[in-house]
Amino acid sequence: MKVRFTLTMDDLLVNGRHYDSVVLDWESDTSQEEVMRMSEKWISAQDFLTRRMQGLTRVGESSLTIEPLDDAPRETFQKLEDVSDA
Repeated sequence: MKVRFTLTMDDLLVNGRHYDSVVLDWESDTSQEEVMRMSEKWISAQDFLTRRMQGLTRVGESSLTIEPLDDAPRETFQKLEDVSDA
């Protein structure tokens, strides 16, 4: 299934430089199971972003929105928020 991911990060530090806000938006073909795994990791790991993004050392607030672009059931998708990632 095709989904759109939107990652919003506020008050972040990348390679020693401060950024007020960064928004990354991309589309991907993935399975419903993979979306659920990513959602679970996002919710359960405070350092989800800093472990995966090279140079990122601090994120004040972040949110990840996952939305279907085809016929996937909408109740599977939600906006996931994390208050701090550092």
